[in-house]
Order: sequence, then structure tokens, then C-alpha cells
Amino acid sequence: MHKSAFFAWIASVSLVPSAIGKEPVTSTPEPRVERGTVHFQPVGDQKEIPERYRLEAHSFDYDMELIRDLPNSGVEVFHVRFPSPVNSPCLQNNTVHAEYYRPTVKGSFPGVIVLDITAGDQKLSRIIATHLAQNRIAALFVQMAYYGPRRPPGSDLRLLTPNYQRTMAAVRQTVLDIRQATAWLQSRPEVDARRLGVLGTSLGSFMGSLAAEMEPKLSRLAVLLGGGGLVDAYYDDPRAASFRQLWEALGGTKEKLAQLIAPADPLTCAANLRDRRVLIIAGKRDDIVPPKAAEALWQAAGKQEIIWYDCTHYGAVVYFLPAMRHIVQHFVEE
Repeated sequence: MHKSAFFAWIASVSLVPSAIGKEPVTSTPEPRVERGTVHFQPVGDQKEIPERYRLEAHSFDYDMELIRDLPNSGVEVFHVRFPSPVNSPCLQNNTVHAEYYRPTVKGSFPGVIVLDITAGDQKLSRIIATHLAQNRIAALFVQMAYYGPRRPPGSDLRLLTPNYQRTMAAVRQTVLDIRQATAWLQSRPEVDARRLGVLGTSLGSFMGSLAAEMEPKLSRLAVLLGGGGLVDAYYDDPRAASFRQLWEALGGTKEKLAQLIAPADPLTCAANLRDRRVLIIAGKRDDIVPPKAAEALWQAAGKQEIIWYDCTHYGAVVYFLPAMRHIVQHFVEE
């Protein structure tokens, strides 16, 4: 992520997943494809949801194909595809791709959407999803707009860019994709619809917070290295000095920037999280997402559970296992 995009859109970085553990043993399964239709039905009149994030009742088709069997982990992994409710100018971006990590034991499991970091190789999210499934939580790792197969080969398209209009459109599309993914999870016979949630890391935590605010069916949210109040958190950062000076030279102010970014800032509608269960895990010395951003979201969401680790953004990898213990408990408890 370039520094210009860092200033405007919070350039979150990866947690070095290679330090967490090795890839699990896998076997090549026989091809197995399931096709079906899901009906999305919004909760209530959506009056607490900004118009840009509203989604009306509709049906969509999906297909789900078994791609990996993790016999030592008790997990099956499926590739899930369904159309995005948004038609962007990029054809590849208009199909949502996800990986569904399903426990092989029988039962009724919580269902959790997992969202990725800014510029990682997706290993971290796959490790998180595998860990959740090993702990009897069905996990759906959803590719956000312009991530993975949603980006044309060789393209420089990204979710976060210095282009304001493109970024805001990608944020909106990602939130609506997650709302639709929630309906897909809710439709699964092995998923307990009362315990649906979303977990995001770094950039994914900002998108996850937004999605939980806009989708009441997501009753649980886990924020890993994220927060809210983007302009307050970054406007006076020394790393943003040259961009701030240019913005102000063109007549911009801190207040104007806050108004522009407000639709993508989890703090704007954080009051919607007060009736959800929220867990925030933050670093006391986080040098990418300032601690005051995590605290701002914690306060606005009703001062629910927040766990602080004495670490930087990258250094949070040391606390991966204890953090996951808290996250698992957060999603499994009745």
C-alpha cells in the first residue's frame, strides 16, 4: 500500500502468518458440487441503515464445490460462488468468491464470516477459518471487493486506492456482499442462525464492523486490530504531513475530510452495535491502527469487551493463540 492510500484509507498491514504455523495436511477430494438458491430478507424497515448500505429482498443462486479435506483437523473446505448484488465496471469483481470451512462432525454450529488483511497472501485468514472450524464454528472466508479472484490478473485494482469514488464504491460493494454472505450462512442446515457473526483483521476489521452495523443478523462482531474515528486517528499523524498540507492547500479541512470519509468509518453508525455482542482486540503500541481508534469504537459501541495486548501491529502475531481463545469463546457462547 502506498503512503498516499495510507493517509486517506488506513493502510493496514499483515500479521506475518508464516510465524503462526505450518499448512495443515490435506487430501484431494472427489469433485462434489452443490447448487442452490438463497433468499435474502432484510430485518425490519432498515431505517437505522444508511441508504447506500440497504439491501432489498431478493434471491440469488450459488454453487459450492468441495476443494480440500483436512482429515487431521476434522474440517472440509468448499469453494463458494455467488453473484455480487452490485455490478461494478470490473466483470471479475462481480462474482463473490468465498471458502467455507465446515466441521466434519455433526451438530449445529455458530457461523462466522472471516475477512482478510490489506496486502497479505490470505494464509492468515485461512488459518483463522481452519482454527474456528476445528473449534466447531463454521467459517466463511469471504473475498472482499477486488481481492483474490475478484481482481483481473496483472491489474492494479484494489479495494483501497487514492481514488475516493472508486474506494467508496468498493467499500459499499464489500458491505453488501457480506450482507448477502450472511444470508447464505443463515441458510445452511448445520449453522445456528441465532449465532451469526463476523471477524476481521486489520482492514478486514473495519469492513467487518461496517457490515455488522448494517446487517442485524450478524449478532456478534470480533474486531482484531481495528477501530473507528479514522480522521481523528490519522489526520495529525506525522506520516501524513505532506498529504495533509496538499489537502489544506486545496481548501480542505479536517472537518471536510471527516464528512467525506464518514460513510466508510465504522464510528459513524457504531450505535447500531450496541445491541450486538462486540469483542475488540487491540495493541497498546499499535503503530498502524492507533490505540485511540480502538478505544473510540469501543466507547461508541457501548463499552463492551476490549482486550489489550502490549504489542505493535506486526507484533500481535505473538498473541495469536490467546487472542483466538477469546474469539472462539466469543462466538460459541450462548
